[in-house]
Amino acid sequence: MNFQKTYEQIISHKAFPRYTYERMTKSIAILGRQSGLGLAELESLLGTELLHPIGKVAAIIDKEPSEIPFSRLGGTVKLAKMLAVLEMTDWGAIEKYLADTIPKHLQFVPEGKLKLGISVYGFQLTTQKLNASALSLKKIIKATGRSVRIIPNKELELNTAQVVHNQLVGPTGWELLLIRDESRTILAQTVQIQDIEAYARRDQARPKRDARVGMLPPKLAQIIINLACPPPNATILDPFCGTGVVLQESLLMGYSAYGTDLETRMIEYSQTNLDWLASRYSLKLETYDLETGDATKHQWRNFDTVAGETYLGRPFSALPRPEILDEVMRDVDLIHKKFLKNLATQAKSGLRLTIAVPAWKTSQGFKHLKTLDSLEELGYTRTSFVHARNDELVYHRENQIVARELVTLIRK
Repeated sequence: MNFQKTYEQIISHKAFPRYTYERMTKSIAILGRQSGLGLAELESLLGTELLHPIGKVAAIIDKEPSEIPFSRLGGTVKLAKMLAVLEMTDWGAIEKYLADTIPKHLQFVPEGKLKLGISVYGFQLTTQKLNASALSLKKIIKATGRSVRIIPNKELELNTAQVVHNQLVGPTGWELLLIRDESRTILAQTVQIQDIEAYARRDQARPKRDARVGMLPPKLAQIIINLACPPPNATILDPFCGTGVVLQESLLMGYSAYGTDLETRMIEYSQTNLDWLASRYSLKLETYDLETGDATKHQWRNFDTVAGETYLGRPFSALPRPEILDEVMRDVDLIHKKFLKNLATQAKSGLRLTIAVPAWKTSQGFKHLKTLDSLEELGYTRTSFVHARNDELVYHRENQIVARELVTLIRK
């Protein structure tokens, strides 16, 4: 919805004095399932001051959508243009506002059937009520002589697939977002949506995959890289590269990639996967390099930052006996201490790195890697984020025992 094209008209005669219009300077990020990861990622890329979280679902960004590198964000599922701030949260008043305002903007939409979807965040509202409101808006739009199709809501928020399938970010598509922010409501229009098909291809169509070493999602790999904040044209080292997921995402972001792994088989898998990626995305072969190496004692060549998933230990389908878990944790802890000591001898002071380390979910909560208690002794300072606590940076799924804790460090 091109609301911005009538800003001056609306503001000049103050037709809606109860509403504050943002002058095309702010964006809205709709965060993924674990919002802390998305907030930390945005904070790393854009800075603390530009980011204003709205509960656990969204964030206001003091930038235009065109200034935000959305395609590299793993923790943001929708990017929207902020249209207005409504000084109210009553749904009936909001519905009246939309009914009064939408017809004034139809003239700016190209000819063809309009496709309208509405996603609501933070409201105590039934899907039946939301769908009824959408049908009322449909009648109002049709009364102007415009053909329109309403996308029905199964949940209060339309999911990524619905937005993509119904072309709601196309020339004749509108997805309106209504986000409750305490005593006000933010109105926004989705302008970009995560390309779930591209993520699926990069995850499932790779020629070499191995569930035994873990299946790192490309979205999570993006978050890990972004938390590490590589400088432009950096070479990113992944010391436990596995099948190369972090390396592939680094290449797609425009960085050079350098991967090592203890197992020669994993290096062969990464080579096959990166060659496949290069052929699909026209990447230069000289932008990535691989070699077999034990991360606890390997001597790496030049690199600018470190990003990757470390050794997660034995996979568990069910919570093991306490003595078995303790044994696994000791073994994994020893490897991490040796790795970080080795890296400290080669990393320059100020080097920033992000690693995904294991955390184990138990009936009493997560058990964390003991190495995290001795980072200062190992030569590192752990980075804390303003908009996300450390305990919100654990990537996990329901019924999963071994989770991934994202840890960002600075070499002292």
